[in-house]
Amino acid sequence: MSYADRRKIDPSRGATLGDGSPNDNDRVEIGPTRLAFAEWAAAGLALPNLDRMREFRWRRLTEALVARDYGGLLMFDPLNIRYATDTTNMQLWNSHNPFRAVLLCTDGHMVIWDYKQAPFLTAFNPLVKEVRSGASFFYNVCGDATAADAAGFAAQVTEVMAAHAGTNRRLAVDKIMIHGLRALERAGFEVLEGEEVTERTRAIKGPEEILAMRCAHHACEAAIAEMEAAARAGIPGGTMSEDDVWAELHKGNIRRGGEWIETRLLASGPRTNPWFQECGPRIIRPNEIVAFDTDLVGAYGICIDISRTWWVGDARPTNAMVAAMHHAMDHIAVNRAMLKPGVSIRELTHGGHQLAPEYWKQKYSCKMHGVGLCDEWPFVPYPDAWVEGAFDVALEPGMVLCVEALVSPEGGDFSIKLEDQVLITETGHETLTTYPFDPRLTGA
Repeated sequence: MSYADRRKIDPSRGATLGDGSPNDNDRVEIGPTRLAFAEWAAAGLALPNLDRMREFRWRRLTEALVARDYGGLLMFDPLNIRYATDTTNMQLWNSHNPFRAVLLCTDGHMVIWDYKQAPFLTAFNPLVKEVRSGASFFYNVCGDATAADAAGFAAQVTEVMAAHAGTNRRLAVDKIMIHGLRALERAGFEVLEGEEVTERTRAIKGPEEILAMRCAHHACEAAIAEMEAAARAGIPGGTMSEDDVWAELHKGNIRRGGEWIETRLLASGPRTNPWFQECGPRIIRPNEIVAFDTDLVGAYGICIDISRTWWVGDARPTNAMVAAMHHAMDHIAVNRAMLKPGVSIRELTHGGHQLAPEYWKQKYSCKMHGVGLCDEWPFVPYPDAWVEGAFDVALEPGMVLCVEALVSPEGGDFSIKLEDQVLITETGHETLTTYPFDPRLTGA
């Protein structure tokens, strides 16, 4: 094998992979693995063009600033930084130790503050025009000098804004430590709500993002299939824990270039009721329910949010379980049928399928929610959580929503959890999730 071939992720290709990223085995940029590319090719999936995806996101954010007459958008949320720059750096650690920041100015100039020892992590994206350091002002690295460090950062922001936003001091900020907020205000900025900008911008997916989501979805479902196969093979032996089953999903995700899983929402048997118990060391017995919610950040950093409930064993599930499963399937099907451009969140909240009284108290936290790089706006509450003025919007093409069903009898010993991911199209909707419901729980 030649030296050039040894350095390629895919020796069958030239300088670039199918998504336009470098075919370099030693590259800095993270991304899908050879396994993922092979599975997508076998499935006939079109790959995204990452350069076009990045430009689409950058342009949407810039246009959002212009429309609101903001001088800039300052982002600390790692997922907003991923959206703006398509770069990562210790995402989970950064989520509670905020050391990265991105400033996008109204003229499109974009600056990232990154880890001082790693200025090279954004070099692959030419939309990032400057790399700086000095955005860390959290206590465990700054101690009692936190306020001074925040003031130094605010001085850098002032410098960039003066050069690229002129006299416009209207600055949207998403998530910032308290000393940073005070420093920006003392520097004379009118600090505005940045999450409104980022959430509404991210809600509309462009063509390349949709292709990326299709690929990530396929990879997630392949990992779910591996998890199900392991569960059905291992649980009858009486030694497989909830954690053992959940580890298979993590493994499948990472093997395909996915990134992390946001929760530990897998439970079995009586631990499925009430819902939101996270997986642990419980040994799953044969002839029990296993339910899960992926909350998976997969390939290209795209979140795939699927819930399924399985019956594992040779016996027949109870009539109550079968009835609840059908109720959950009806809940998803009827509510999903309402999805199309122009339908309002109010209509989705107050219309659609009604949960039976015995399932109402322990219903899910929402009927539907947006999804992209994570759970995103818009949010569709149940009628008892409706707040006037909070959700006065309508669906648009390019939005992606997860349609939820939690059918959990109050005081019961099981729950049924189902969830599908759905794309809003120009004419209606398309269900992206293809993973089947368990026929045993439908009474088949």
